[in-house]
Amino acid sequence: MNLIKPIAIAFLLPGLFQLSQATPTTMFEESRSILRVDTLSWESPLPFDHEVKIGKLENGFQYFIRKNVEPKDRVTMYLATKVGSILETEEELGLAHFMEHMNFNGLKHFPKNELVNYLQSAGVRFGSDLNAYTGFDQTVYQLPIPSDDPELLKNGLQVMRDWAQDALLADEEIDKERGVVLEEMRGGRGAQQRMRDQYLPVMLNNSLYSSRLPIGTEEVIRNFSHEVLRNFYQKWYRPDLQALIIVGDIDVATMESEVRRLFGDLKSPENPTERVKHKVPLLDKNQFIAVTDPEMTYSLGQISIKHPEEKVETVRDFRRSILKSVYNNMLNARLSELSQSANPPFIQANVGIGGFLAGLDAYTAFFVAKPNEFENGFKAMVRELERVQKYGFTETEFGRAIVAIQKNNETAYIERDKKKSDSYVNRYLNFYLEDNPALSNEDSYKLYNQLLPTLTLKEVEEIGKEFYVDTNRDVIIMAPDKEKESLPDEQHVNAWFAEVEREEITAYDDKVSDLPLLSRDPQTGNVASAKDIATIEAKELTLSNGVKVVLKPTTFKNDEILISAFSPGGTSLYSDSDYFSAAQAASLVNSSGVGQLNTIELRKYMTGKNVNISPFIGERSEGVSGYSDKEGLNTAFELIYGYFTEPRIEDDIFQSIITRSLSMISNQESDPNFVFRKAILESLYNGSIRRTPVSEEGIKQIDKERALAIYKERFADASDFVFTIVGSFTEEEIKPYLEHYLAALPVSDRKEQAKDLGLYEPKQGFEKVVRKGQEEKANVMLTYYGDYIYDEMENLNMNALEGVLSIKLIERLREDESGVYGTGARASTSKQPKNRYSFTVSFGTGVDRYESLIASALDEINKVKQNGPLASDLEKFKIEQKRQLELSLKENKFWMGQISGAYQRGEDPTYINRYLDDLNKISVESVKEVANKYLQEDRLFKFILLPDEK
Repeated sequence: MNLIKPIAIAFLLPGLFQLSQATPTTMFEESRSILRVDTLSWESPLPFDHEVKIGKLENGFQYFIRKNVEPKDRVTMYLATKVGSILETEEELGLAHFMEHMNFNGLKHFPKNELVNYLQSAGVRFGSDLNAYTGFDQTVYQLPIPSDDPELLKNGLQVMRDWAQDALLADEEIDKERGVVLEEMRGGRGAQQRMRDQYLPVMLNNSLYSSRLPIGTEEVIRNFSHEVLRNFYQKWYRPDLQALIIVGDIDVATMESEVRRLFGDLKSPENPTERVKHKVPLLDKNQFIAVTDPEMTYSLGQISIKHPEEKVETVRDFRRSILKSVYNNMLNARLSELSQSANPPFIQANVGIGGFLAGLDAYTAFFVAKPNEFENGFKAMVRELERVQKYGFTETEFGRAIVAIQKNNETAYIERDKKKSDSYVNRYLNFYLEDNPALSNEDSYKLYNQLLPTLTLKEVEEIGKEFYVDTNRDVIIMAPDKEKESLPDEQHVNAWFAEVEREEITAYDDKVSDLPLLSRDPQTGNVASAKDIATIEAKELTLSNGVKVVLKPTTFKNDEILISAFSPGGTSLYSDSDYFSAAQAASLVNSSGVGQLNTIELRKYMTGKNVNISPFIGERSEGVSGYSDKEGLNTAFELIYGYFTEPRIEDDIFQSIITRSLSMISNQESDPNFVFRKAILESLYNGSIRRTPVSEEGIKQIDKERALAIYKERFADASDFVFTIVGSFTEEEIKPYLEHYLAALPVSDRKEQAKDLGLYEPKQGFEKVVRKGQEEKANVMLTYYGDYIYDEMENLNMNALEGVLSIKLIERLREDESGVYGTGARASTSKQPKNRYSFTVSFGTGVDRYESLIASALDEINKVKQNGPLASDLEKFKIEQKRQLELSLKENKFWMGQISGAYQRGEDPTYINRYLDDLNKISVESVKEVANKYLQEDRLFKFILLPDEK
C-alpha cells in the first residue's frame, strides 16, 4: 500500500491514444552502405543498420529481415501498414480500427475464427502475443511464434500474407464484430474521454486529427454498410503502403525467398488513391481551455508549445536530439527535487522536449496540483522554467546528465548480443512508419561516445530558450467539477506568466555531498557453510551471522544481477493502531536518504550507476529487492547494509509524502472504479483497515518516529533473512561482497513468524451491486473464495482451469454473443497463513446485457463442471505453458521468482525440473474435479458496478 503512486499521464497526447503517429517513409537505399562513424561529418546522413536485410518488391512492398537468437527458437513478425484513421471519410469513421479487428475474423487460409484457434494450438497467446493496434496514420499487426517448427513458421508467414490483402470480410462476421468494437468503445468512456472531446480541437489546432480518433463513432460502427468497409480495405490495404518486419532465430536467405514468393503478387488498385500526408498546422497564436468533469480525481495543468518537427536524419540532428535529452534530464531532476520539499507546491511535475504529432514537435510541461492550489502549482512550475531561462544550469548538473547518458549507452552496448528481437522490430518499425533513425548497435554506441564530449552547457541552455517561448502555446487544464470555481481563465493564466517573469528569482544551488554513503566500514564476516543445489545450478551459502544466500549464476544477460531478500514478520506483527505507520515505514525510508546522504544527495550520488535497491515491509515479510551491474555491486551492497544499519526518515520527505498523499486521495470517491473496489473490499473484510483503500484518517495516523522505530525492528536481526542473487556473476566475484556486507549485518537470533490475522472472505457467497458513474456501462466480477488444498498438482490443475475457461469465455461472450471486448478467468492461490484460493471471471458490458452475460459465463463454468474442458482446449493450455517455459527458463526474473518464492513458502526450489512431467499428468477429469471442488455455487460472490440511478 504505497501512498505515492505516479499518476499515469506523461503528457496528454501520448496518454490519450497510446499509439504512435506515422508519416510516409523516405527511401533508405542511399544510406544503406556501411559507413565508419569516425569518418562522418556533421551533415552526413545517419547510417542505416547494416545487420538487417532490406528489400523492396516491384509492387512497392518492403521488408526487413534480421537473424537474432534472443530468444532462441522464436521469431517476431510485424506487418506495418500506413493506413490509419486519418484516411477515413465521414462515413468511414472508425473503420481503420474495425478493419484491424476483421483481420482476426476470417482470412483466406484461416476462415472465421480459425486463425486464433490454430495459433493457440501452437502455444501463441491471443492478446499478449497475437495482437494489433491502430493509430492515426498506421495499423500494425504482430505475431511472435516459435521458429523451430517448419510448418508453424510457414503458416505464420501465410498469416502475414493474408493480413496484407486476403481478409474475407463476410457479412455475418462484420455484423458480429460491431458489438465487440462498441464494447471496446464503451469501456473507454469516462472522465478522461469526456474531457478529451472538449480539449482535443485545441490541442490539435482544429486539424483533421481532432475528428479522427481511431475508435470512431458509435453511429458509424452501428450502421456502416458492408461495402463501405470492403471499399476502404481495397483502397488502402495495398503493397506500396505495407512492410513486413521479421526478426528472430531464422535463416535470413530462406526467409527472404519466402517473402518474395508470398508477397510478390500483392496488387494495388488500377488508379490508387493518393496517400495524403496530413499535418497539424501552426496557428501562430496562444490557446487556452479549462475542462472539468465530476469523475475527475485530480487537477492537471499542461503547457504545450508547438514547433515545426525536427527530423533526425544527419549526425548534426542526432547530436541536437542528445542536447534535448540532456535538457529534459536536468530540468526534471529539479522538478523532482521540488516535489520532495516539506510543503511541495504540486503532487508531481514533468517537462520534455520531444515529438508531438503530424509534423510538429513540442515543449510540454505538466503538473498535478494539490486540491484548490492550482495557482501555487502553476507558478511553481513556471518559476522553475524561468529559473533556467535566466540562470541556466550548473556545470555539476550538466556533468551528471552526461554521465547518466554515457552509462545508458554503455549498458545497451554491453547487452547488444542479448538484445531481444522485439527491440529490433521496433527499431525498423519506427524507421518505416516515422522516418526515425535505425542505427546499428555499433554505430549508436560510437556516435554517443564521440558526440557526448562535444556537447556544451551553453548549447543545452540555448535549446531551452529556443523551445520555451510564448508563441504557439497551449494551456490546457483538467480538473474535478467541484474545483471549477477556483480555476483560472485565460487572463489569469497570462497574468501568472507575467508575475513569475517579474519575480526576483534566484539561481539554483546544486548541493552535492562529498561524504561516503556509510559512516563506518562493516566488520567483515565469512561463509560458514555451503551446499549445492545441483539440479538448478545454484548454491546455498550460510554466512557466519546466520544469513542465508542462494546464488544462481546465469549467462542470460551480460551484466545484470538481481538481488532479493526476505524475512518472516511484516506488518502482521503490529496492532491496528500501528498499522499505517508499519505499512508505510519502508516506503518512507526508501524515499529518504540513507547513511550519511540525504535524499537529494543520494539521488545525485547514484547518477551513472545502474543500481537500485529498495527495502519493503509487506503483511507477512520484510526485505530488500533490486538490481545492479558488476560495476555497481559495491554500491548495491553498501545500500543494503545502509538500509539495515543506517536508515532514516527525513522530516521534509515525511511531510512531503503526507501532503501529497492527502492531496491525491481528496477526490478519489469521485472515481466509479475506486468506489467499486472499496465497496468490494469492505463487504469481504468487514471494513478492516488492512484490506480497504487508505483514507485521510489513515494517512493522518502515520507517525514518523513510530514508522522509523518499526522499520528498525524489522531489520534489526538479519539471522532469519534469505538473500537470493541471480545473474551474470561468479561465486568468486560475489563472495567478497557477501562476506564484507551481508555477513556483517546485525543479528540477535530471534525467532519470528508472521501472524495469521484471520482476514478471510465469508464462507457464504452473496451479490453486491454498486451504483456509481455517468456512463451506461456495467463492470462485473464473479469470484469464488474458499479453503484450498495447496500442492503442486492442485495448483497446476487450477491454472489449467483458468486457461480453458478463459478460452471459452472469449469464444462465448466476445465471439458468439458480441457482448464484451475483453474477458477471462484468473485463479489465485496462497499457502500462508492458510491454504486459500480465489477464482474470478470479469468483464465489462452494457447495462442492458450484464445479466444475460453473467448467465452465459456461469453456463460455461457449469459445462466444465459437468463435462470437463474440451481436450483441444486443455492441449492449448499445455502447449502454451511449454512454450512459455522455454522462454522463462532463460530469464533472470523467472529464476529469482522461482527460488525466492520457494524459500518463502518452504517449498522445493528444484520443482521446476518436474513441472513438465506434472503438466502432462493434467487430464480432462482432473480439471473437472478441481472445477467441482472449488467453483461451488454457495461460494460465488457477484460484484456488479452500474451507473448512478437516473
